Amino acid sequence: MITSKIFKTTAILALMSFTSTPSQGQDLLARQAPVDRKMKAVDSIVLNRLIEQEMFENPANDLYDEWDNQLTHYNGVTLPDEATIDLRGFCMPTPSRVVTSNFGARWGRQHKGLDIKVYIGDTIRAAFSGKVRVVKYEPRGYGKYVVIRHYNGLETYYGHMSGWLVKENQEVKAGDPIGLGGNTGRSTGSHLHFETRLCGVALNPALMFDFRNQDVTGDFYTFRRSKYAAESAQATRLRGANAGGNSRFTDDGDEDSELAIAAPSATFAPEVHLHKVKKGETLQAIARKCHTTVDALCKLNHIGKNIRLMPGQILKYN
Repeated sequence: MITSKIFKTTAILALMSFTSTPSQGQDLLARQAPVDRKMKAVDSIVLNRLIEQEMFENPANDLYDEWDNQLTHYNGVTLPDEATIDLRGFCMPTPSRVVTSNFGARWGRQHKGLDIKVYIGDTIRAAFSGKVRVVKYEPRGYGKYVVIRHYNGLETYYGHMSGWLVKENQEVKAGDPIGLGGNTGRSTGSHLHFETRLCGVALNPALMFDFRNQDVTGDFYTFRRSKYAAESAQATRLRGANAGGNSRFTDDGDEDSELAIAAPSATFAPEVHLHKVKKGETLQAIARKCHTTVDALCKLNHIGKNIRLMPGQILKYN
């Protein structure tokens, strides 16, 4: 008897559940529909924001069709009339504050970067995060060099190194070691040849990098074709070799088959020259050869009269 009552009760409950499920299910779907529509709208907003953020953080995708271009100087893309480059998150490629040669006209050709005094074996670091595009050796030009394409659209070149610490297609972060200072290629003294390029066109690094103060010139740099020449000349006067002097030390040469935008040649007074110390030379001998005085050499180079000169050392003279 008890078993029969239990069975009837179970059957009634089951029947009630079957009859109530469709209406409850429909109510649940009805309540869920507005939520789904809202979530879909939210997802679209989030997706659009992510796309916009990616475009902002990686404008290189809009400037370059591919990342594996092996040409050092190429015309695969068009330089825009205006472009803003994000300089935040940078790292100075070297702690050296000494600029030995400016960007621009030099000995009848275009010098497409800055020469920074480094010594053989000094660590050279990536200026921004990005991807290594080229790791090569060019005996009559850059020597051992690296080209990195950065997510901000800029490309940086590091020439005359003694060794590489990265491989092609390797992703690097700003500050990662990429090579060692050297004197390879067309060079007569250890230094770093540093270039900044946009769409394959060399721009004056002094517009973006202040090696003397080990800093960038601002959070952003906006390239404007119409104002570039004047701004480049001004940057050289403010942050170039001797910050007002025109260095004429020629210690490297690079291919100039590309279309390069260079600041107009300018002369400044006093004109500063550079002399590379040879084995056995003394300050007295260098002063006579350069038609100056020992006192002037010491004052200009911040050295004492009894300093021991090393072969390959660079001295400035007027």
